[in-house]
Amino acid sequence: MFKSLTAAAISGILVSASISPAMAASPKLNDKEYFSQPSLDIVVFSNWYNGMFGDSKISGVELIHFGERSATNGDVRLSATPEQWDPIPTFVERTVDKDTGIIRATLAYPEYDFEYTIAAKPIDNGVEISLSSEKALPEALVGKAGFNMEFLPATYRETTFLADGKPGIFPLYPTGVKEIIDEYEPEPLALGKQLVLAPEDSQKRVSITSSSGELALYDGRAKAQNGWYVVRGMLPQGQKGEILNWRLTASTDDNWQRAPVIAHSQVGYLPGQTKRAVIELDKNAAIDSKIELLKVATDGTLQVVKSALPEKQNDYTRYQYASFDFTDITSEGLYQLRFGPTTTAAFPIAPDVLDGAWYPTLDHFFPVQMDHMLINEAYRVWHGASHLDDALQAPVNHEHFDLYAQGPTTDTQYEPGEHIPGLNVGGWYDAGDYDIRTQTQYRTVRTLVQVWEEFGLDRDTTLVDYEKKYVDIHVPDAKPDLLQQIEHGTLALLAQYRAVGHAIPGIIVPDLSQYTHLGDGLTMTDNLIYNPDMAETESDGIHSGVFDDRWAFTSKSTPLNYGSMAALAAASRALADYNPQLAKESIDTAIAAWDQEANQTANMFQVGNTTGGGLQEEKLKAATELLITTGNEKYKKALQSLLPYISESFGRSAILAIRALPHMDNAYQQAIRKAAERYQPQLQQATSQNPFGVVITEYGWAGNGTILEMAMTQYYLHTAYPDLFSDALLYRSLDYLFGTHPDSDISFVSNVGTVSKKVAYGMNRADYSFISGAIVPGVLILKPDLPENMENWPFMWGQNEYVINLGGAYIFTVNAALKLAGRLDK
Repeated sequence: MFKSLTAAAISGILVSASISPAMAASPKLNDKEYFSQPSLDIVVFSNWYNGMFGDSKISGVELIHFGERSATNGDVRLSATPEQWDPIPTFVERTVDKDTGIIRATLAYPEYDFEYTIAAKPIDNGVEISLSSEKALPEALVGKAGFNMEFLPATYRETTFLADGKPGIFPLYPTGVKEIIDEYEPEPLALGKQLVLAPEDSQKRVSITSSSGELALYDGRAKAQNGWYVVRGMLPQGQKGEILNWRLTASTDDNWQRAPVIAHSQVGYLPGQTKRAVIELDKNAAIDSKIELLKVATDGTLQVVKSALPEKQNDYTRYQYASFDFTDITSEGLYQLRFGPTTTAAFPIAPDVLDGAWYPTLDHFFPVQMDHMLINEAYRVWHGASHLDDALQAPVNHEHFDLYAQGPTTDTQYEPGEHIPGLNVGGWYDAGDYDIRTQTQYRTVRTLVQVWEEFGLDRDTTLVDYEKKYVDIHVPDAKPDLLQQIEHGTLALLAQYRAVGHAIPGIIVPDLSQYTHLGDGLTMTDNLIYNPDMAETESDGIHSGVFDDRWAFTSKSTPLNYGSMAALAAASRALADYNPQLAKESIDTAIAAWDQEANQTANMFQVGNTTGGGLQEEKLKAATELLITTGNEKYKKALQSLLPYISESFGRSAILAIRALPHMDNAYQQAIRKAAERYQPQLQQATSQNPFGVVITEYGWAGNGTILEMAMTQYYLHTAYPDLFSDALLYRSLDYLFGTHPDSDISFVSNVGTVSKKVAYGMNRADYSFISGAIVPGVLILKPDLPENMENWPFMWGQNEYVINLGGAYIFTVNAALKLAGRLDK
């Protein structure tokens, strides 16, 4: 019979269940310097805020709960719901006392002369967090500074909470906002001395009890779509020493083990290729059962066609790994893999599994990213023809918030704020935002030209009409889509030379409120050129008084200029028959730019990642493309002079060096051969550091770009030196993208493979959606040992942000695999 209970009684039952004496255990400080027990890890400042982009949700006190990182940024912040560019503290030091099991981190807000120390020590099923300072809180921070901890909304979707026993429900979508002084902050969802999140869920329950002040629970999404739920305790006025104390506990299960992940290709396998699954297991799991390959019959029955004990691999990150080779299975059909409680989605083995794997990238992703055009797809408009008012000259001595900067002069004939005509054509939205980053544009153009020259893809599914500024997906126009995309990128690069005489770092909105815009790029601007002499309400159909135009950052950079002229020289070859006039202008511009750089001191203005790569790296690109296009002796001499650089950085230079071989003399060819011989063992060593056989980078941006670049390099190395290099790395790289990677078995190419990325950081990220054919950065290795790619939260840009240059590299890699497999002529 049902018996009514008060909320307080329910809270008591649930909280005691989460830390019952039978389950009570303290996490131990392990050799990787974080607290760990089965089903719960607590990381304390192993990671630091991203220096380029501020708050990237990977720092402070963090919870890894039942294998998923569900809380982060346990630290002092100056807002209840901080945004990405809001102030963050300066890191001072981190100490680990192995005798007492306490981790301490000292940080400061130097501009306020406030330094503090956060200490975490283990308690049953959690940690006690204390915050201390030798000085009382500065007056300027009273009412502003608080200790925040942020909880992932995706984890707590459709769950509840208790605040001092009073129940509440986490909203599926944020509502309500309150004005405080001159800023908007969400109203708290709840207040209390104890907060219990998801008390009903034994794998999400977290309890926070404060002995130093009231706790407030906020929904940060009310302020920004990428906000998290925030638990906040204000720092008190006039106190020093210990000024805040929380006891944070979580539900645990001493018998819990993470379910095995069977990493495999969601796209499937060619009959003749190496087929290898990698099993990722909990560190406490036993590898004593067989893995099975199952063939799926037409009636759904499963036949075991191969089973074996998986082969133990070296440990990597926090997990154990084992592998299963089923290369010998070549029969066409649908298959699944089963190990313990895990069974994969079905995947094919067939000769045509890769034939269409690149279609979505060219058919959808590239058109959707096209700037200055309206993009239509059947009943849907992806975005209007945006930024037709491009662009205003950026102000001098100005540093932008997204890695652009303008030097002490404009390096153009235009005054700061003056409209630069002719920049409103071509180019792709660089990533999940709306800037034209030249460095990305020219890299993409060059890669697409390589695709055209190596594989001659003439697929046509998209209509492009420049007169109407209109693109229609799924509507052919009797023109190769690949050439149309090369043309679109080339138009943007040429526009810069036409307008100011040199390559420019890029074009981007000036205001942070525009930069964080989500949705149709057309709604960022009225498409009318800004006239400061007009009122905001005035317009003559061409100009308006609305300051919504993008800025053009125009400082000269010789490396950037080399990179851009390289792309123009390459494009001139691809466009020679398709658009002869544009092709001629491209090569003429590239030659003139080279000659100009040859007769002047290099401009080495460098900011972030918008002013080109290294000088020799970019000069090598230009010399190679100009040589291939013209055959001129001066470019041969330039390549000869760059031989020491090529040899020293062969991994980065191999593609260019090999593509130049037919145009160079025997001495050069021998030098490149020797460089390849020296590189072969280096590559072998680099790709043997993890069970997946590829190079997995460990920075703030995940490494699918590196994996694709190395796959492209492998194609050229294999075709030039088959006695030194096999094609295996190229296929392993594709398998990695398609699911054979750490953390999960999802394909990182949206709409490619049985299970692929459906929640990603594109322009439509607020809709928790995807762009077909786009590629995400992939698995980010968070210090000290957590591989992560969130499929339930799109806003982690280092894991999930689509960037245009990966599209070109991916199309190349798939077609390289098809060519090596003899499939391109099928």
